[in-house]
Amino acid sequence: MIRTFIWTPEEGTEVHEGIIDFDRYLERPELIMWVDLTAPSDKESFVLTHDFKFHPLAIEDVISEVPRPKLDDYGNYLFLVFQLADYMGKEEGLKIGEVDLFLTKNSVVTVHFDEHPVFDRLYTKARKDDRLFSRGADFLFHAVLDSIVDNYTTVLDLLEFEVDAVEDDVFEEPDEQTVKNIFALRRDIHDLKRIAGPQQEVLSQITRDDHELISEKTQVYLSDIYDHMARIAETADSHRVTLISVLEVYFSSISTRTNEIIKVLTIFTAILMPPTFLVGLYGMNFKYMPEITWKYGYIFFWVLVLVITIILLFFFKKKKWI
Repeated sequence: MIRTFIWTPEEGTEVHEGIIDFDRYLERPELIMWVDLTAPSDKESFVLTHDFKFHPLAIEDVISEVPRPKLDDYGNYLFLVFQLADYMGKEEGLKIGEVDLFLTKNSVVTVHFDEHPVFDRLYTKARKDDRLFSRGADFLFHAVLDSIVDNYTTVLDLLEFEVDAVEDDVFEEPDEQTVKNIFALRRDIHDLKRIAGPQQEVLSQITRDDHELISEKTQVYLSDIYDHMARIAETADSHRVTLISVLEVYFSSISTRTNEIIKVLTIFTAILMPPTFLVGLYGMNFKYMPEITWKYGYIFFWVLVLVITIILLFFFKKKKWI
């Protein structure tokens, strides 16, 4: 699917769907155009080569969905591979998608193979806010990147909520599901940090190098996106450290509970040892044994067991073992 937004100072924003005569619009320097391709077919992808004359290597990267962010400067246009992340919940984890962006003198072309709320919000903004286009194609390029990076904040907020929930579980009644949730969150945060790092490098490259298609004014805004991505990477690392601490607390809690159980079982064993000895002693089959014919022998046996048990309990209590 192709959705095209064409803005001119006189007529404002027009929206077209499908393949149009892009060549005719590209010849008009006064307009700003945003062409968004969502899961394009082969026929739709062909406009990248035929109409926009993008390099075959860039088209190859688009089709093959390059997994790592990159920036290529082809002189008359910039090609950027960026990644978009979504947190789908505990079961599915982090979903990572790719967004390819082309910046020309008066147009921005975006290609992505999944529909995403980020672009729905950009569509709405493009229809209502002329400032998205009136500041130039480079500012439109910034706006798309800014929306993608802002989405990482939403992902981090969701992950932070899950981290807080896991912390509460660990301090209450941790179980096997708790440790599974911890490892799942560690995996998702690791994936987020893994993709945030290279994207931070790409944004640094954009802001550090001079590009004819990006004005100094827009460079300032792009630097802000770089700072935002840097904070995202730092926050993700902070969550990762928190989960390591939570995991240590979990194992410490399990160890403490195990020690408590062993202590209780040991005390029970110690208490039962004297009665077991006495039962074994009086259970021996000898004819001549003390108290075996005594009238109060049975009562004496239980009194003896009870006294020994009380003495042991008092001893354990004094030692603060119970």
